[in-house]
Amino acid sequence: MNREIENLMHLIQASPSPFHTILECEKQLQEVHAVKLDKAAKWNLSSGNIYYTNLYDTTLIAFRVNAGYQAGDGVRIAASHTDWPCLRIKPSAETVTGSYAKLNVEVYGGPILNTWLDRPLSVAGKVVLKGENPFRPRICYVDFARPILTIPNLAIHMNREVNKGVELNRQTDMLPLAGMVQETLEKDQYFMNALAAELSADPSSILGYDLCIYNAEAPCLTGLKEEFLSGPRLDNLTSVQACLSGLLRSGRERGIDIIAMFDNEEVGNMTKQGAPVFKHVLERISLGLGLSREEHLQAMMDSFMVSADVGHAVHPNKPELNDITNKNYLNGGFLIKMACSQSYATDCEADGIVEGLCQKYEIPYGKFLNRSDLRGGSTLGSFSSSDLSMMTADVGVPLLAMHSARELMGVKDQETLTCMIEKVFSE
Repeated sequence: MNREIENLMHLIQASPSPFHTILECEKQLQEVHAVKLDKAAKWNLSSGNIYYTNLYDTTLIAFRVNAGYQAGDGVRIAASHTDWPCLRIKPSAETVTGSYAKLNVEVYGGPILNTWLDRPLSVAGKVVLKGENPFRPRICYVDFARPILTIPNLAIHMNREVNKGVELNRQTDMLPLAGMVQETLEKDQYFMNALAAELSADPSSILGYDLCIYNAEAPCLTGLKEEFLSGPRLDNLTSVQACLSGLLRSGRERGIDIIAMFDNEEVGNMTKQGAPVFKHVLERISLGLGLSREEHLQAMMDSFMVSADVGHAVHPNKPELNDITNKNYLNGGFLIKMACSQSYATDCEADGIVEGLCQKYEIPYGKFLNRSDLRGGSTLGSFSSSDLSMMTADVGVPLLAMHSARELMGVKDQETLTCMIEKVFSE
């Protein structure tokens, strides 16, 4: 098993929620003595250091001011997102059907709903507790770290047409089973009591929470020669780890190298912890280095970003759904993603920069374009490039079963993405 797949599998296990993803990112940065910056304090920056700031607990931006940095040097950026399609627990979540204790949930992003059925599920996220000051409540993070929920399928005997396809109702069909009321749980507040017990807190002290239901199955290698990695949350923890490793493995004399991991890409980016915050952080970096606003804007126009998010590999049973001339298979290298609609931000010059790096360092890669009669997804790249007026290339590892509760990738592809990002920060 290669080192980057080991790193990725560790990150997946350490990241049952975006909050835990950020905690793990901070841990990796602290290992290289990166300096943490308070988002609400003045930043005084100097060359030769790595800094990072945590924004609202699900977004992190880290950067290195290289030793030979000079005012006006452009920045190099690798951006990704920390969220994934899943189920989130609503407030007042307890709901009972007969003796069955269930939880009321809402769907986050665009998951393939039926892949969440019949799996061992758990709960993780952020909990807010009463504090001495209402504006400074206590913050805790929780991970039940064991299967506590499941969403059972309807038996084929009760739905003979199930193999012809079934549309699942998000409100009625996706409620996870938590237990039996009469045997093990009290009828009211059973989830809040369980949550309080995990935190060793009084249930009345819980003011609110942001909790993800996650697939509790561990990632694993599969294939006759272990060519594949099967696991949850590959979209987009593959890119998060590649950004981190790429920054920590690299080094150049001048400029500023930045990695940004944003929340809420799966629901459109437009939040305080989404991609729009980036322009403010970039300006604060310039101010922290003593640049004027004019010098900051000049530097931004001479900068380059890669937006890292997963792409689609050719499906072994549905190859006709990919583009007819741009076909990419697992283990063939990372993808450069393009679309004339600009749902991917890559233009021919950005494409040329990434291809030039790959050819110089012999990094395998492919090009992904959607089949012309199918609408594909989008990334934070298009939003950020337009917001910053910055040249951007959309890239990512190819996946099968994207947005499933368990996705599939090639074990060789993580290293190619990491190596390309490393070279962006090294040239």
